[in-house]
Amino acid sequence: MHAWKKSRLSRQRLQFGQALVELAFVLPVVLVLLIGVIELGRYAYISILVGNAARAGALYGAQGFTKAIVNNPDITTAARNDFASNGLDPTTLTVDSSRTCGCDVGGTIATDTAANCDPTTPPPCAGNWTVTIHVTAHNAFSGLFNYPGIPSSLTLSQTASIRVAKRP
Repeated sequence: MHAWKKSRLSRQRLQFGQALVELAFVLPVVLVLLIGVIELGRYAYISILVGNAARAGALYGAQGFTKAIVNNPDITTAARNDFASNGLDPTTLTVDSSRTCGCDVGGTIATDTAANCDPTTPPPCAGNWTVTIHVTAHNAFSGLFNYPGIPSSLTLSQTASIRVAKRP
């Protein structure tokens, strides 16, 4: 075998060995970045689903005054059904609701500070008496792995507020 062929083969072997060493250094960094992106994506996905569940509960409560009752179990059911439609366990979702009342004058709502938020007997108002339902959904997010310095479980909370229709 010629000397130039031997030197060429040895250079190729050295380059192959160098490529393996570089891969050994880069692969762990790439895997950590990939796992981080997956976890961040899961967190965003669950957060969006919690927000959608809160909106579903608020939409149910906004159908009328009789459904806009504080902590109405049907609002919770509507929110949990929306959450379960994405393949998640609905029992892990906690739902709270409240309502505020106020006088809408030209698009500015003066919230009633009195305890009277009974939509059936509104106080005198210079504009339109409005009722708004607020639904907050909570769910725990658990990561795929435990990371140092980061809690193993995070609570996601999303609130949706919708003006209640004036029909009973």
